[in-house]
Amino acid sequence: MKIIKLVFLAIIVLNLAGFAQSAKSSESKAVANADEINVYYFHFNTRCETCRAVEAEAKNGVKELFNSDVSFAAYNLDEKEGEAKGKEVGVSSQMLLIVKGNKKIDLTNEGFLYARTDPKKFKKIIKEKIDSLL
Repeated sequence: MKIIKLVFLAIIVLNLAGFAQSAKSSESKAVANADEINVYYFHFNTRCETCRAVEAEAKNGVKELFNSDVSFAAYNLDEKEGEAKGKEVGVSSQMLLIVKGNKKIDLTNEGFLYARTDPKKFKKIIKEKIDSLL
């Protein structure tokens, strides 16, 4: 019975050590990425023309204005990868989000207002918001 308890205790200790290492690794990633600016567009399977325009205009605007200095990624919240990324940044619904470290700027409303009707204005807003983080 002592051997079983020791084995059980060893398993617990190893799991805790792995958890601590994982947390430390995640923490160092967060610190290493604190200067990066990322633009994320979260959506679901069902999408309207405006949803597609928000993604396309944001992606093109970020690339045109900032080249590789700012990254853009779209995630489908109905898929595992999208759900995981959403949890990582605290998103559970459709959203256009600029992230730098702990700072987050929500551009969802602006995207839906201007992506189809005034893409130039939308790109100007994206530039202003990202410039404020540089």
